[in-house]
Formats: sequence, structure tokens, C-alpha cells
Amino acid sequence: MLQHVVRSTVIDAPIDRVWAVLRDFNSHDQWHDVVAESRIEGDERGDQVGCVRSFTLKDGNRIREQLLTLSDTDYKSTYCIVEATVPLQRYVATVTLKPVTDGDRTFWHWESTFATPPGQERELHDMVAEGVYEAGFENLRRFLRDGGDRRGASGLALPTALPMASRRAEVRHYGGPDTLQPGDGEAAAPEAGEVRIRQRAIGVNYLDVYLRKGWIPPMLPLPGVPGMEAAGTVVDVGAGVSGLLPGDRVAYLGPQAGAYCSVRTVPAAWVVRLPPAVEDEVAAATLLKGITADLLLRDLGHVGPGTRLLVHAAAGGVGLLVCSWARRLGATVIGTVSSEAKARVAREYGCEFPIVSPEHRFAEAVQARFGGADVVIDGIGDAAREENFAALARRGHWISLGQASGALQPLSADRLVEKSITFSRPAVFDYTATQADLAERAARVWAALADGTLKTPPIERHALGAADEAHRRLESRRTIGALVLIA
Repeated sequence: MLQHVVRSTVIDAPIDRVWAVLRDFNSHDQWHDVVAESRIEGDERGDQVGCVRSFTLKDGNRIREQLLTLSDTDYKSTYCIVEATVPLQRYVATVTLKPVTDGDRTFWHWESTFATPPGQERELHDMVAEGVYEAGFENLRRFLRDGGDRRGASGLALPTALPMASRRAEVRHYGGPDTLQPGDGEAAAPEAGEVRIRQRAIGVNYLDVYLRKGWIPPMLPLPGVPGMEAAGTVVDVGAGVSGLLPGDRVAYLGPQAGAYCSVRTVPAAWVVRLPPAVEDEVAAATLLKGITADLLLRDLGHVGPGTRLLVHAAAGGVGLLVCSWARRLGATVIGTVSSEAKARVAREYGCEFPIVSPEHRFAEAVQARFGGADVVIDGIGDAAREENFAALARRGHWISLGQASGALQPLSADRLVEKSITFSRPAVFDYTATQADLAERAARVWAALADGTLKTPPIERHALGAADEAHRRLESRRTIGALVLIA
């Protein structure tokens, strides 16, 4: 005869906060006192359906459980025991959360069915009901109340965490893609105000190429690790960190390179929590690029209905996001691309008038059809210098976003005044200088993805150990959309 154990409670925390902990199938050794240690087998993610966690209880028993279902929409997961020294047979459990609007709290329902050897029905029923479920409720309450600190049964903090091994791609001397070499390092335990993150996806941006080449030495002293953004799961947090807990899915971007690694410790001010609907790879492909699109259109271009917008590299990671967002704002979107294949993709993302021009010749077409561009977003650099001047309308604004073809030579004020042209060269990190600024802009990006304003770009994936090949691809001008490294 199957046993049926049901327990429920209300947790004084928002549902997203509770779910951020429970959706990680490998988080229970951080918050449940009966668990001594736990790992996910085969280096799979703790939210991957089908993954198996192998853990040891503090009484010495060992259990292997498999995640069967996980729904971020329903806040629900099911799992089963596949092997155990505890005689729980055919054990299947379900965790379900529901929001309690009164006080922004969470209703947690936990139930299971299992068989037992004859004569052990009551003993094992009580063990599950009280030792696992009831104790688990109290343990999680304490875990959330203490800001995610890991505590022992006595309530005393456990010893400071040790450094963690971290695979990485590093630059030992400036140069071509072959200077990116696999290496091993450590991610230090988080100090006050810091967060340690196990990274799953790392954004690749053209800024990383500039750093690898040595164009901005202060940003990448040698030997150095490139990369400005990544997404993954919080491992642990330092003192004074609020709003982030172990097990939270997060993304970050910051002004100091170092993201090409598997585990990294960063300031909490760089970090934002991910909505359940945003996958790690999507976050790594869109956080920095989406925020860049936001500041280009909102802060600098003041793009709205009727704006004539010219976007270079319109089929790139930033270009596709700019095209789709600008189109939703009512702009007339013109883009330059290097091939017909890229032109087709750019059209799908809102670029109404792609210009195929491998040699950066576009001004005549822009002037003939549109009378010039009100705003130019230029990541090409010096090779497009004269064409940009010619393509801009009077009182047009030129935004220099990058220099893929080489450094842009100084502009003459007298040359700008010929058409009353204005010029800007933004650094995204000045627009995310505070955690509040970063959170506000990130929220706009997530909302734009959710409502379809932003269409997720195609994502090209490379292993962390193949970062050199990702850079070759990026510089070849053959890529469409965003590139990410998988740690």
C-alpha cells in the first residue's frame, strides 16, 4: 500500500524569491539541515529536466533523485528517488508554489507517494512528513530571513567558503584570436558586497576583440581574461548583500573584464536577477547589447515615429536588437549589411531598407531615397567616416559605437558645422553606473523581450575552451546575431 504525505505552509517571501531557490535541484544542501552535501551528476544544470542529484544526509544515508518536470509558469516541479539507502520505494514528490497576495507571500505545497517495507510505515511516514517537509519549511524560512547565509543546525554561520576552481580563456599577449588560450584559475570567496556566480553562458562582444588586440590596455592588463557579461546561478554571497540568494538565476555586466570563465566573483551592484522566462543563453546574448540598444534609441538618438535611422552591421547582435526596437518605436529603419543572407535576416528583425554594401558604400542610396539619415549608429569606424558625413541629414546625429575597421580619426568641428551635425561616443558602463540604473535598463530589456518588442537574435554557441574560434567568427563578418560561450 502506498503512503501519501502532504504538507503545506506559507512563507513570508515573494513567490519569485522562493522559487529562485527551489527551482535549483541542487540547492538543498544550502538551506536544508538534513543534507550534508549534494552534487548534480554529469555536470548538468540544476534546473535541467532529467538531471540527477546525488546527496548525502547528515545521518550518513545516501540518495540519488531525478528531476522529472519543472515549470516556471506553474512554479511546480516533480522528482523521484532512483536509488537510496533509505527504504523509500517508488518515491515520487511534487513541489508547488502559489502566490498569496496578502503581504506578497508564498503558499508552498509539498506532497509525495511511496511504498515502505512492512512494519516501517509509520516510521518512514513521519520521517518524510516531519524530518524532510516540516523541517524543510523552517529551514528555508531561516535561509531567506538570514539573506541566504548558509547555517548549521545550531544557527551559527559555517566557516568562510573557500576559493573555487574556475576554467577560463585568457590572453597572455595581445594579438589575434590564437592569443586566447584555455587556462585554470580560482574564483575567490565573496567578500562584503560581492557575489560568486557559477556561469553557464558568457556574452561575446566586439569590445572583447578590442581588448584582446591591446587597443585599450587599462581594461585588460596582461595576462588577462576578456569578457564583460555572463549569466548563471549564484553560488554564495558576501556580507551586506541583499536581494540575491544562492540558487538565484542572474546575469551581470560590469566595466572590468574577466567574464570568460566558469566561476566568477563580482560586485553585487553589477548583478540583476533573471525572470524565469529568460534563459541563460538569451540573457548572455541580450543584456549588454539590449541595454546598448536602449541607450542608443532612448538617450542619444531620441528615436520616435518618423525618425530616419541608419544602422550599420544591422544583422549583428546589437544591430538586430536596435532594428526591432526602433521599428516598434515607429522609426524608418535603414541598415547596412555585407551580404544578401544578412539582408534577409535584418528584414525579419524590422530593418525595412537593408543596403548590401561590403565596401561600406551607402550614402548615395540613403540620400536618394530618404533625403539623409537623422541618426546614424556606427560600429564600423574610420572606413565609413566619409560615407557617414555624406549620409547624414542636416542636424543629424552621429553615434560612434565601435571601430571594427579601425580607430576613427579625430573629427573637425568645422566639418561638423557644415550640416550642424552632432556627435557622441557613449560607453555603456556610464549608463549603468549604479545598481538602480542597471536594474531599470535591464527591466526594460526583459519587458521588451516578453512583449515581442525585442526579438531574440540568432545565437551562435561556442564552448568556453573554443573562445579563439568565436573571435575568428566574429571578426570574419560571417556571423549573424549574437555569439555566446558555454561554460
